[in-house]
Amino acid sequence: MSAAVSFTGVSRSFGRTRALADVSFQVPENSVCALLGPNGAGKTTAIRALLGLARTDAGEISVLGERPGSLAARSRLGYLPDVPAFPAWMTAREYLEASARLAGVPASTAGRRIDALLETAGLSSVRQRIGGYSRGMRQRLGIAQALIGAPGLLVLDEPTSALDPAGHREVLELIERLSGRTTVLLSSHNLAEADRVATHAVVLRAGRVLASSPVADLRRRAGALSLLLRADADADADAVLARQPWCKGVRREGGDLVLLVCDEDAAAHSIPALAAERSWGVRALIPLERSLEDVFLALTSDQRGAVRPGAPTAEDRPESPTASRPGDHGRGAAPQRGEDR
Repeated sequence: MSAAVSFTGVSRSFGRTRALADVSFQVPENSVCALLGPNGAGKTTAIRALLGLARTDAGEISVLGERPGSLAARSRLGYLPDVPAFPAWMTAREYLEASARLAGVPASTAGRRIDALLETAGLSSVRQRIGGYSRGMRQRLGIAQALIGAPGLLVLDEPTSALDPAGHREVLELIERLSGRTTVLLSSHNLAEADRVATHAVVLRAGRVLASSPVADLRRRAGALSLLLRADADADADAVLARQPWCKGVRREGGDLVLLVCDEDAAAHSIPALAAERSWGVRALIPLERSLEDVFLALTSDQRGAVRPGAPTAEDRPESPTASRPGDHGRGAAPQRGEDR
């Protein structure tokens, strides 16, 4: 399978901060690839580099076989920033019509394409102006706009950020519908959403690639099993379990505990003993399929200063480009002066 995006030995520093350090990975054509890592991992820097909005210090990037930022690359690329802006006075159809003209879509095909995109985005029956849209509706419109030029690559930067549960679900369902129709590169620090939609994943931490492969291979390589523990456990149960030599991570899901274990037999013997010692009322101990969060914990557990998935840092956000005009995030915008310092 050929690659839609290829990074080879890419590095980028901002002063003494190494945003990307010898980064190499590929995004296969027609895959949904999740670019994963906590805030500050280098996701936004990588996206800006492949869009041609940030220079690199070393290495090579190929976007659909073209140089990043070139007209040839931009004409085949769709982009949705994490916080898109829209003209409040337009309807979705009017906005897509303006975007189609800017993207050079022939008038003979623009109408049919807009109809199809509005249907795909679940906006075909919406008549109100964009100013009255929910955040989820705006994100879906942004994805439709990014697709107006029939791109070979769709780049989505944190597309579900700050959405309510309904909007979150709607955007993920839209991404699922795109699977196999075009290449999607999705950046996120939300491992659960990537687990749902991604076929491939690139895991970044502190500017370095920890893993890059199909999601199924990542799960197998993690070398750890998840166990769901349902028990009437005390508040210290997380810490007690995390100290066990067979435990690589603990997280809570509602009233349950999910344990990432590297030695299933040791866990099976140790958990009943701990439960009896601490008077936990164990109701069930259930093996689970590995999730991407489990994979992330397994990949980072042996590294000093491992970052909890989703833990906030400040490195990525200042680099995020903005968009305020139709077409800005569909075909790429020129970097603003001083933006990449």
